[in-house]
Amino acid sequence: MTLLLTRSDLEALLDPAGCLDALRRGFTAGEGEAVARRVVGKLPGQGTATALLPGLVEEIPAYTVKVNAKFPGSRPALRGVVCLHDLGTGELLAQLDSATVTAWRTGLAAALGTHALARPDADAVAVIGAGAQAELVMRGLPELRAVRRLIVCDLDAGRAAAFAGRHGERLGLAGDDAVSVAADPRAAVADAGIVVMATWARRPILHAADVASGTHITSLGADEPGKAELSADLLEGARVVVDDVPLAVEMGVLAGAGLDVKHAAGTLRDLLCGQVPGRVKGSEITVYAPVGLPWQDLAVSWAAYRAARAAGAGTEFDFLS
Repeated sequence: MTLLLTRSDLEALLDPAGCLDALRRGFTAGEGEAVARRVVGKLPGQGTATALLPGLVEEIPAYTVKVNAKFPGSRPALRGVVCLHDLGTGELLAQLDSATVTAWRTGLAAALGTHALARPDADAVAVIGAGAQAELVMRGLPELRAVRRLIVCDLDAGRAAAFAGRHGERLGLAGDDAVSVAADPRAAVADAGIVVMATWARRPILHAADVASGTHITSLGADEPGKAELSADLLEGARVVVDDVPLAVEMGVLAGAGLDVKHAAGTLRDLLCGQVPGRVKGSEITVYAPVGLPWQDLAVSWAAYRAARAAGAGTEFDFLS
């Protein structure tokens, strides 16, 4: 029997602290011998079809295959499924809503990278792009460090205000000095030690002159060819950490700026395993810019599957009947 897990099932089952632990373990474990692949296919108009496979993490007896449709003009913009298979038999253990899994694994992995690279005293966060991925960054980051100020900027002012109000209340922040909405990205980042970007931008939003020394930027938008949130001059002067160097050069932040492997200081796995340093000095600008890796889907999907089995949640379905 296959367990079907909807968005509401997953939201009820998952918790940020548990998923942060699962992702941290995944970053410091191996991915197995198989080479993970990310396949992106253009569709007519603005849509793309993406497949990530296989998702593997040592000691998890399962693997994932994810298939997504991405349509920037739709709500939600991401639709698809994550298929969780038994590693020994190939049995389809579960199908999970991919938009939820992707938001959780991307946002919480980004929270890990943000915390690892930002100055220890950085507690003012600017969010540019108040969507699902930024939502999960802001649910994960307070598990790792104090957040005492939040500035939100989005093309939709109403969405920015709702995001600011929701997270301001969750964080116990009150007053315009603690929670605010900015109409312009440059104004949003002016006094922020941490910047979280999660947009569909195809031209750079921030340049070197816009960002103060000592700022950390997590850029989630440049996850496929043609997308770019940060300019080449900003990236050239920053310490850049990615999740996969070849992918960053092929379709990620470095590709979008026309840069190559020498501009990457290393990966978040390298950093968390102590193989490369994170922030070297307080005054430097640091950037974490992931593309997203298949094993991260498995880390979150396995946590959800185990929680669902323990709670008797989800809907069983027999595809072989």
